[in-house]
Amino acid sequence: MHRSGATMAWNVFRFCTGLRGLGSVMILPVLGVVGVTYYSVVLTNFGPALFDGGLDSLTAVVVLILFHCLLAMQLWSYFSVVFTDPGSVPANWRPALDEERGETNPLNGSEFNGLQSNPSNQRIRCCRKCNQLKPPRCHHCSVCGRCVLKMDHHCVWVVNCVGALNYKYFLLFLFYTLLETSLVTLGLLPHFIAFFTDVEIPGTPGTLAITFLAFVLNLAFALSVMGFLIMHMSLVAANTTTIEAYEKKTSPKWRYDLGWKKNFEQVFGTDKRYWFIPAYSDEDLRRMPALQGLEYPSKLDFDSQEF
Repeated sequence: MHRSGATMAWNVFRFCTGLRGLGSVMILPVLGVVGVTYYSVVLTNFGPALFDGGLDSLTAVVVLILFHCLLAMQLWSYFSVVFTDPGSVPANWRPALDEERGETNPLNGSEFNGLQSNPSNQRIRCCRKCNQLKPPRCHHCSVCGRCVLKMDHHCVWVVNCVGALNYKYFLLFLFYTLLETSLVTLGLLPHFIAFFTDVEIPGTPGTLAITFLAFVLNLAFALSVMGFLIMHMSLVAANTTTIEAYEKKTSPKWRYDLGWKKNFEQVFGTDKRYWFIPAYSDEDLRRMPALQGLEYPSKLDFDSQEF
């Protein structure tokens, strides 16, 4: 029975490697939804309303300004996730000390190019697939075929892993997607309701169909992204990842939980001017090792500073 369970787990990971074949194709559905939404909001409904005059024109101006601002931030965040490496293990990386004791089989440090190990601390994390040492909170991605720093999950929608170096960008993508889809849903709601009434709706059957489709797609995305964003913000508040939560490391003794404020800063940085854009200040990058994905302060570090 045990061998069967191990075989099933192995088969699952073999299936995951097939996701590589999707490649950049998954970007097309995302851009397709954006295109349908843009056509419906700007070209079909609120763009023409600019010339109606009165309250309709004012409403159209407000909606179009908000829509374009949110769309720009959404796309900026999205492509930042797509094109930013989530974090790779540097060549010849060696741990200063054993960070995650007991997660792997005992390995003697001398087996790795003479790495010195503390006699009282003999357990060192090593990836058996990459055949290299693993920094704290690093995991192997079966889809990418490599180890990723502070890996959260592999996301087919962004054609990339979500890890230490692009996790903030991923969260901002979810945030701006929620705001943009909510705006579109509310803006197109009167048009959607009009489909089921006797009110005469201007436009061709084609434009009406696109408006209906845009409303349904944005409503679905708004509801799904909202739940996903809430889940990830709870992970940020506990300074954990999806993988770590799955491994049941979110107990009160979780060593990296430093309180919600410091946990938040380890993802978004300390400079408030950069919290809502997919970038970090140079100062934060210099003085916060956690943003590089290799070193993470723990409760033990903070407890020792108090004495």
